[in-house]
Amino acid sequence: MSSFHLTDTGMSDRALEIAGRVEDFVRGRIAPMEKDPRCGSHGPSDEMALEMKGMAREAGVLTPHILGGGAHLTHRETACVLIRSGLSPLGPVAVNTMAPDEGNMYLLGKVGSPELKERFLQPMVQGKMRSAFFMTEPAADGGAGSDPSMMLTTCRPDGNHWVINGRKTYITGADGAGMGIIMAKSDDGACMFLVDLPDPAIKIVRVLETIDSSMPGGHSEIVIDNLRVPATQMLGESGEGFRYAQVRLSPARLTHCMRWLGCCIRANEIASDYANRRHAFGKPLVDHEGVGFMLAENLIDLKQAELMIYWCADVLDTGVLGTVESSMAKVAVSEALMRVADRCVQVMGGQGVTADTIVEQIFREIRAFRIYDGPTEVHKWSLAKKIKRDWKKAQEA
Repeated sequence: MSSFHLTDTGMSDRALEIAGRVEDFVRGRIAPMEKDPRCGSHGPSDEMALEMKGMAREAGVLTPHILGGGAHLTHRETACVLIRSGLSPLGPVAVNTMAPDEGNMYLLGKVGSPELKERFLQPMVQGKMRSAFFMTEPAADGGAGSDPSMMLTTCRPDGNHWVINGRKTYITGADGAGMGIIMAKSDDGACMFLVDLPDPAIKIVRVLETIDSSMPGGHSEIVIDNLRVPATQMLGESGEGFRYAQVRLSPARLTHCMRWLGCCIRANEIASDYANRRHAFGKPLVDHEGVGFMLAENLIDLKQAELMIYWCADVLDTGVLGTVESSMAKVAVSEALMRVADRCVQVMGGQGVTADTIVEQIFREIRAFRIYDGPTEVHKWSLAKKIKRDWKKAQEA
């Protein structure tokens, strides 16, 4: 039994019902699959992912945050559900709430035309197709990373098509994806395109070996060589790409926080159980202040992370972009969860650095999370710029 309890006061009945079914499924059906040999350094194999999604479909928990007819749970309700989906690193893959698919589904649901939704969104919602989001570029080229204005990938009109050229890197899930969202730069500014995958003009140079291992397809380095895309597959108009990226940005930051909070709740359960069962120097580890205090600090950090998530979700539910609030939540939650995951490893000692439990993988995943969707330092820098802008406005008033 976990010593940490999620705050469900005021949550809608529909979200609690869905979340309960998701938690039962992830704990009962998916967590036992964590040692499946099909889980590799680049995430579970596509065969395994499809098998798990089939199980979720049968259990009625596939894509649980998107309701019949395409309606989406509120951000607060989504948090209630996605936290539970993260109770295993495999959970989001199984129930179809994993990045980048979750963020891509949200974007297309908000801004896609009926034709694009039918062609690209529906197969994703049904768990039949994975996706990728092509934005980050290699540092060696001087391309876009945390600063998207540095984008070097180009697109130019050619009749009723656009031609795209460039290099991308850290593209999650590109290997094995059925569709991609590509960001490129035209004379008007940033553009966003939907493309079918695989495509001979999009070459995977290599799948990178990274610290994390939960996302199917891993993270790839890509070359795009004269890719021709019909003009009808551009989201919006030329130059509007960053505006559409903003629609995706804050919710995607926050859903990362939701999923990884679920993982750290699970890690803390395992570490707490270990500390109560394992004895040293004549008593259980938990009775040693150095260990017990670490677990107490975990409860504090987990609760603070949860409350930051719900606070930001409530802001997004007002309809604003929530850029500042999501930056604050991303920093607070990722740093808090890093502390939690690190303490879990420390409490378990040698056992914590082995693959005998899922704690070791969760530690690796959380370390990468501090970089996903913007490193902590970039978000702090952005917040500091806002402080300066607000100060200047106050002086001029």
